[in-house]
Amino acid sequence: MQELIHELLVFRKERDWEQFHTPKDLAISISLEASELLENFQWKESQTAVEQNLPKIKEELADVLIYALYLAHDLDINIQEAIEEKIEKNKQKYPVGKAFGSNKKYNEL
Repeated sequence: MQELIHELLVFRKERDWEQFHTPKDLAISISLEASELLENFQWKESQTAVEQNLPKIKEELADVLIYALYLAHDLDINIQEAIEEKIEKNKQKYPVGKAFGSNKKYNEL
């Protein structure tokens, strides 16, 4: 993962884009790219959307993740640690005995 982040940072530095990548603008970009990802599924069944749009889905998902990695780097957030902490939090909110096979939100279990 560190090699990938390094490659992204080199790419950004070579183009002098750090100046545009404020936390606010990176967060906005994540949202915009996530909307472009979602657009691939609009008005289609999930499987149909994947069959028809997988290359575009892959591209838009990469954009979301790239901006997320930039934001994490710039805010000195350890992604692995953040995900592990969120998993632990979700284990508390969604205990297996209550959440198994349910799509209800934690406050509805």
